[in-house]
Amino acid sequence: MPVVVVGSQPTDVDLNSVTLEAADLLLMRAATSDTATLLRDVPGLSFYGAGGVSSLPSIRGLADDRLRIKVDGMDLIAACPNHMNPALSYIDPTRVDRITVYAGITPVSVGGDSIGGTILVESAAPEFAKSGQSSMTKGEFGTFYRSNGNAMGANLSATLAGENLSVSYAGSTAQSDNYTAGDNFKTTTATGRIGHTLPLDEVGSTAYKSINHALGFALRNDKHVFDLKLAHQNIPNENFPNQRMDMTDNTSNLVNLGYTGEYQWGTLKARIYHEKTEHEMDFGDDKRFWYGSNSGAGAPCSPIRFHGDPLGTCAAGMPMYTEGKTTGASVNAEVPLSARDTLRVGTEFQAYRLDDWWAASGGGMGPGTFWNINNGERDRYAVFGEWEAKIHPQWTSLVGVRHETVRMDTGDVMGYCTSGMCMGNQLVDSANFNNQDHDITDRNWDLTALARYEPAATQTYELGVAQKSRSPNLYERYTWSTWTMAAVMNNFVGDGNGYVGNLDLKPEVARTLSFAANWHDAGKKSWGVRVAPYYTHVKDYIDATCNNTSCPDDQFNVLKYVNQSARLLGVDLSGHFLAARSAAYGDFTVSGIVNYTRGENRDTGDNLYNIMPLNAKLMLTQKRGRLTNTLEGRFVAAKNDVSDIRNEIETAGYSLFSLRSSYEWKQVRLDLGIDNLFDTGYALPLGGAYVGQGTTMSITGVHWGIAVPGPGRSFYAGVNVQF
Repeated sequence: MPVVVVGSQPTDVDLNSVTLEAADLLLMRAATSDTATLLRDVPGLSFYGAGGVSSLPSIRGLADDRLRIKVDGMDLIAACPNHMNPALSYIDPTRVDRITVYAGITPVSVGGDSIGGTILVESAAPEFAKSGQSSMTKGEFGTFYRSNGNAMGANLSATLAGENLSVSYAGSTAQSDNYTAGDNFKTTTATGRIGHTLPLDEVGSTAYKSINHALGFALRNDKHVFDLKLAHQNIPNENFPNQRMDMTDNTSNLVNLGYTGEYQWGTLKARIYHEKTEHEMDFGDDKRFWYGSNSGAGAPCSPIRFHGDPLGTCAAGMPMYTEGKTTGASVNAEVPLSARDTLRVGTEFQAYRLDDWWAASGGGMGPGTFWNINNGERDRYAVFGEWEAKIHPQWTSLVGVRHETVRMDTGDVMGYCTSGMCMGNQLVDSANFNNQDHDITDRNWDLTALARYEPAATQTYELGVAQKSRSPNLYERYTWSTWTMAAVMNNFVGDGNGYVGNLDLKPEVARTLSFAANWHDAGKKSWGVRVAPYYTHVKDYIDATCNNTSCPDDQFNVLKYVNQSARLLGVDLSGHFLAARSAAYGDFTVSGIVNYTRGENRDTGDNLYNIMPLNAKLMLTQKRGRLTNTLEGRFVAAKNDVSDIRNEIETAGYSLFSLRSSYEWKQVRLDLGIDNLFDTGYALPLGGAYVGQGTTMSITGVHWGIAVPGPGRSFYAGVNVQF
């Protein structure tokens, strides 16, 4: 699937970007329920493994909160100590109509509070009846099935519109059991639950179920459009093979109101939104639930008894609750000053509130409530200005400056135990935290300069420099407990370790230099090659250090967030060419991507965590009329450059092959495919440590050294019908 390089953007900025249009995204709908993986064919993109609908995209080695991810103009934030509900999990792949990716060098109009790049995801724009047409109705129904994990789902959308009013609905559901790997990747079938075992090739804690509903209204008056989106999501369960907890419920409701107006002087856009998430975690079906001396090896026990009880202890799981609220607003204007110059200015505001508490459940977890984050606050105030100029028929420039004020605060905390002999240093840790000032304000500057040179219709060159800043998130600054059991529950990178926050963290400041050369035919269809090297230096990069006197090798440890210096460099290579054209067999196109990233901690000499090794993808696509067939090969080198401080697990190199086929009638589309054609067993380089089964509450209760494996062979089919 060749991606479309550069295209019209919501702000009309297309420098240093890659856009996936609706037609490109259709190819992956039946193969995935994870919106992030729709980006799998974008140069420089990789993914941190997580739950079945919650992968975290990584751009050139920088992931998660280091990226700015906007969904229909909203900046959404993961409300979970394990980041189980990242921004892209809030929109189903069947709703996505367009994705734009800015890697590294990002225009200030779409950047902010990020250092790795920006991902803009959009659902379909409102549709109206044509002039003179009384009404317009349309809809779509689709369903899919994937054999590995017995995954299945369906989606439905419908639109009813007049010339000035449009009403739409989109709903979807997706679910899966645990998937199986291509080989026996582990040595035990035990789950910590009496009578429940898993085969040696079954990847525990990979089941999920997701339900989404979205209702849209749009009102058009001449050159002014108001759009209102209401969305509700419920994920009743999503398990995580690289986290010690599972998501046992996640409910989100959001309201998103936007305005776009065309004036004589230019375009004005405004948006206000509010999103609330109620999130619950506990131990899922494949992890031990009952703890305490009265539970023996994991048998149910009663009644619940707490630490210090002379009759023993009994604990029923470890319920953890999070409530997050995000309110945002933005106003920006695009003003064509002349045929040569365009000015963009804007302001943004975001208020985020987070409560994270763990209810008493028995044993050492009680008798009170553990407050991990109490009334956390993170507010952003931003203003930017950007000037784009066609300074010469062959030269386009873009310069911009952005300032953000990020204010963070949180209330006092407490552990399960507030007096007497408390486990895990809870009294001392909470007192130390509460005696410090929590109100912190960062003032961050972003600067971007980009230039494009087009000496001929077959050549394009881009050069960019930028400074980007990101303030720490609430969990990096405010998680306070050094208690091993509590620390391992605060981990959003999936490495099995525990993490402790740091009130002294400074914002990350990344300075990036990038270059891109693009050679292609005049029509950009027959052939094209793009080479994009880059270099990034990050001041005050948030890495980790040992929280104790030592962190032994070959085991999970407790770490603490610290500022250090980091360097990332690499190159993305992509291309395509029309290999053959035949009246009988159609067009044959060869396309490919090669990505290389190297990340190093400049203070310690250690490797940065979760850096994708050298990898490549090669595809042969046949297109004949309404039929499209693709043979795809993915090749990944061994990951030997691993983070020593995190005891990151090395992974072997592998090759995977897939077949995809689609056929389109006037109103029906059929997709068929086979992923991992030869049922190859392999470990995901960015999948993290396998803690998907067993006694996961204990840091040593699960075996160290097993990386999360990728799925084995899977047959899939999908049908979409338009009406």
